[in-house]
Amino acid sequence: MKGGSPLVVPLLPSWRGDANPCSMPESTLPCILIVDDNRDNANIIRDYLEAMHEYRTTVAYDGDDALRLFEAERPSLVLLDVMMPGRDGWEVCRAMKANPVLGTRVRIIMVTALDDVLDKRTAIESGADDFLEKPLDFKKLALAVRRNLATLASRVA
Repeated sequence: MKGGSPLVVPLLPSWRGDANPCSMPESTLPCILIVDDNRDNANIIRDYLEAMHEYRTTVAYDGDDALRLFEAERPSLVLLDVMMPGRDGWEVCRAMKANPVLGTRVRIIMVTALDDVLDKRTAIESGADDFLEKPLDFKKLALAVRRNLATLASRVA
């Protein structure tokens, strides 16, 4: 391929155990909660991030499950789809950021097909820290994850 090699997304076997990888105590890797009602999208993002061997991940497929896992797993970062049935990403983001204990200890990246300037404004008003557009560019995803985790770490230090 001219101009560089194509982006290859390594796929790992899907997590099938009852335990949640983010709750595994032996790891000090940052936990990322991936929220998307499209299981294929969520699993591709999870597999990509896990292949980097820098993060633990857990997946929620709806807003209610996302809020439950947010409190149970206490992720450092949330990758949150906007357009979901039931609680949409805006509502979930507001609820996460309003949590008195965890809201200041998490970075939220909205991941959506919406690309309007007003949607980006709504993301920020909802408490989101960053915004990525679908279809995802995996290089941009990796950069956004690293940037947001570095920002979180600098606030803790």
